[in-house]
Amino acid sequence: MAFQERVFSGVQPTGSLHLGNYLGAITKFVALQDNYDCVYCVVDLHAITVWQDPAELPRATREVTAAFVACGIDPRKHIIFNQSQVAEHAELAWIFSCVARIGWLNRMTQFKEKAGKDRENASVGLYSYPTLMAADILVYRATHVPVGEDQKQHLELSRDIAQKFNNDFGGSIHSHGYGDAFFPLPEPLIQGPATRVMSLRDGTKKMSKSDPSDYSRINLTDDADTIAQKIRKAKTDPEPLPSEEAGLAQRPEADNLVGIFAALAGIGKTDVLRQFGGAQFSTFKAALVDLAVAKLGPIGEEMKRLVQDPVAIDAILGEGSARARALAAQTMSAVRDIVGFVRS
Repeated sequence: MAFQERVFSGVQPTGSLHLGNYLGAITKFVALQDNYDCVYCVVDLHAITVWQDPAELPRATREVTAAFVACGIDPRKHIIFNQSQVAEHAELAWIFSCVARIGWLNRMTQFKEKAGKDRENASVGLYSYPTLMAADILVYRATHVPVGEDQKQHLELSRDIAQKFNNDFGGSIHSHGYGDAFFPLPEPLIQGPATRVMSLRDGTKKMSKSDPSDYSRINLTDDADTIAQKIRKAKTDPEPLPSEEAGLAQRPEADNLVGIFAALAGIGKTDVLRQFGGAQFSTFKAALVDLAVAKLGPIGEEMKRLVQDPVAIDAILGEGSARARALAAQTMSAVRDIVGFVRS
């Protein structure tokens, strides 16, 4: 059957949003608004797979919401909400826990990375996180998901779960008038340069909220002076910039900064090197400072303005949650019938 094209994605309210979140995810969210119905979620249920301070989580949830709006997502045309307000996410996640296989979850590399050596002490939620992610996407029967490289494995699992549900309940799906498949197999959307932004202190490591050094990242709330200072202090190597992209292959810090410039400017790395090839990093960093401040400064200012009005942010989340709940309720009503639950 043909599915209505819809995009779903989410951002965890943990730590401060940074340049990697902006270039790797949020700019893509904004661009997709023109061609898709979009559902964007602050995934607070995912956040608590590791301990979160209950006094801090509301502030972080509102900050992510503010970032969505400040970056250009229109909450009147598309849906912005926080996950915990739509109970159908958790209900479908349980059904998917009964569809997914333990062997599938055992292959998830992100759990191994996050749990580290003390896996026996990790939460069950951290282990089963991918089944909730599948529910997040499929409770809206979303067809497309903008993802970074580190989430592709989870999206592949979501496809596997959707396929197995469609196969396991094929007869019931057909008898209830949904054709040959109830859930779509969501496709990844990976677009543009710098989808994976690396640390400013180590070009081999991803930019992260959890890095102990604040100089490893540019936070969306950093002011112009802080942005400039972090870029000037960013790790580089002693050689001038190459004239061709192949010259970045063994230079991770140079490659990262060129990729950041390209993504902020909306051009390719080749175009950046055409302009700055042969230049010293001092010259290139000065230009990158000007570009980053021009692009990120207004976003930071708007975020600060928005978070000072939590009532307005909560109104956005409340309206978005009501719209999301209406879509999710339709899906879950059908799923209950397909699975065979008795409803009085």
